[in-house]
Amino acid sequence: MSLTAILQRHRDDFHPVVPFDAGRDKLYPFDFTEKNTALNSDEIADTERFANWINRALQQHRTRYGIGGYGEHRTLYARSKHFDNVLSTGSESPRSLSGEPEPRRLHLGIDIWGPAGTKVMAPMNGIVHSFAFNNNDSDYGATLILTHNIEGVGFHTLYGHLSLNSIKNLYEGKNIRKGEVIAEFGMRFENGNWPPHLHFQVISDMQDWKGDYPGVCRFSERQQWLDNCPDPNLILQMEA
Repeated sequence: MSLTAILQRHRDDFHPVVPFDAGRDKLYPFDFTEKNTALNSDEIADTERFANWINRALQQHRTRYGIGGYGEHRTLYARSKHFDNVLSTGSESPRSLSGEPEPRRLHLGIDIWGPAGTKVMAPMNGIVHSFAFNNNDSDYGATLILTHNIEGVGFHTLYGHLSLNSIKNLYEGKNIRKGEVIAEFGMRFENGNWPPHLHFQVISDMQDWKGDYPGVCRFSERQQWLDNCPDPNLILQMEA
C-alpha cells in the first residue's frame, strides 16, 4: 500500500503541527510563481522587505498564517545561487533554453508563514532521525527530521527554517510523542535568511541523507521527487 493511502486512512489521527483552529483561524494562500506580480524580484532578494511584504499580506487579509507551495514552480528561488546547484540523479544534467544547467525551482513541501517563535508540534509519535544547521544563504538553517511508522510502513517528516534552540539537546533516536512541542520558527540569522516560516515535508525514502533533504528540485525531474515526497497536507490538513 502506498504511503499516500496510509496517510489518508489515518488523517483523523494527526496532531496539528502549528497552533491552528480550523473553525476560527484563517489562512492566506501565497503564490510564489511568476503569476504573483505584486511581489518583485528586488523585494524577494531583500529579506527584510520580503518579510514586510509577507506581514502586510497577512494583516490585510486578517489571517493567522500564510500557506502553500507543494508542487509549486517558484520564481522566488532565483534569489540565491543555492538553487542553481544540481542534485545527482544518475542522469546528465538537463539544460534550460539558454543552455545553462536547469536550476531547481519546484517546491516539495508546504510552507507555513508566521511569526518567529511560533511553536511546532509533532503530528504523531516518532524518533529523531537527524538534525543539522544548514547555514547556507536561502537554505533550511536549523533543520529537524523525524522518523515515523504507521502500519509497518516507515517514513519521515522534515521541519526546516527553525530556531537554533530547536536543535539543542537533541540526539538521534530520541523518542518524540504526538503533540510534543519539538521546535519553533526561526529568525533570519538562523533559518537560512528567510522571513519566518516553517517548511514541512513528508519523505518516504531518505536515500542516505542526514540532517538535510532537498526541498526543491528541477522541474524536469519533478515526478520522481514528488513520488518520494507526498502532499504534506495529508498530515497538516490546513489547505482546503
